[in-house]
Amino acid sequence: MKKIFILFQALLILAAYSCTNPVTKTSPAPVLKEATPESAGMSAERLSRIDKMIQSAVDSGWIAGAVGFISRDGKIIYHKAFGVSDLEAKTQLKKDDIFRIASQTKAITSIAAMMLFEEGKFLLDDPVSKYIPEFKNPRVIEKFNEKDTTFTTVPAKREITIRDLFTHTSGIDYAGIGSPTMRAIYAKYDIPGGFGTDKMVIGDKMRALGKLPLAHNPGERFTYGLNVDVLGYLIEIWSGESLDEYFRNHIFVPLGMNDTYFYLPEEKHNRLVKVNTEDENHHVRAMPQDAVNYPLLKGTYYSGGAGLSSTVYDYAVFLQMLLNRGEYNGKRLLSRRTVDLITSNQIGDLNIGYDKFGLGFQITTARGQSVLGVSEGSFSWGGYFGTIYWADPKERIIGLLFCQQVPLSHGEIQNKFKAMVYQALED
Repeated sequence: MKKIFILFQALLILAAYSCTNPVTKTSPAPVLKEATPESAGMSAERLSRIDKMIQSAVDSGWIAGAVGFISRDGKIIYHKAFGVSDLEAKTQLKKDDIFRIASQTKAITSIAAMMLFEEGKFLLDDPVSKYIPEFKNPRVIEKFNEKDTTFTTVPAKREITIRDLFTHTSGIDYAGIGSPTMRAIYAKYDIPGGFGTDKMVIGDKMRALGKLPLAHNPGERFTYGLNVDVLGYLIEIWSGESLDEYFRNHIFVPLGMNDTYFYLPEEKHNRLVKVNTEDENHHVRAMPQDAVNYPLLKGTYYSGGAGLSSTVYDYAVFLQMLLNRGEYNGKRLLSRRTVDLITSNQIGDLNIGYDKFGLGFQITTARGQSVLGVSEGSFSWGGYFGTIYWADPKERIIGLLFCQQVPLSHGEIQNKFKAMVYQALED
């Protein structure tokens, strides 16, 4: 009897251990598929509030149109288009229309670089000059004469590292949208802002950039700049392929991202959404497309910082791969530990508002979580023409909202969208 009692106790302990420490097979990484909101622990009724918010922005003349996307656990529970893709022609916007994603290119470039990091092509704290000699012995701007754009410099305290490029702490600024001083210097030396062209190649311009002064010493502060364009050129050096070829061969084809390009094939030109601007009352109006029609060119400039166009679905696939910690649909691009590295704080005590920055992504902190409810540890960014994305590992959520408008004075619709995703959670 005593033996039976002891055996019974052992079975109880084993059962309790099994409940709290289940030994199960690793479940397959989610692949994006349409599903009901309820199957993902979200409320269809509450998600419909997003419809009203976006439609109100269209009806109020704030935006011409937008495509919204939400998935959870790989289940697509919201994928809708509102408004028009062409204000003048009144063409209805479609879910699979193609948008200029501009700086959302940076995340893809960063992942491509980290794939080469896994192949042993470089270390994060290697100096950039090890691979691009023009970056040797960098100098920092000291004085600048606005009248004739002459300047003096002093030696930088250290070299720019590859980690500095990922984190925008190199001191490289932005052409077009950076500080007045550095914009003037870049214009003087014909450094482009990063969008496409058929007149240049990235290597020539990045080597020229390497000879120009920095806005500040490397590592001193976060300055959003042409860092990831330099990283894109490094990918060409490390891989022996053009950035376009590397993306296509190693990311887009393996993941099935069939609508993401630097320059669109002719048969997809009609799916490119037109860019709009605003009138003096901050209402949307059409604008000439000459300056923004670069995706329709047969271009030669592969900007790792701003050159791609894509759909919300394609970009969601890319983000799901990262939520899956490097794997999607049986294709592994990165190890889980590398994804952990990418999505960890890489800027130390520096800050991006309330948040931190990883290797190519803004990382939500506990303080940042308090703003809209986006979970701590989420990673995100956006694009110049009015596109945003984020991925939330804690809630297993992906969210995207794509517009095409510069400026976007009513950018609050982006934050409203984020907040309204979380108000639909039911579990």
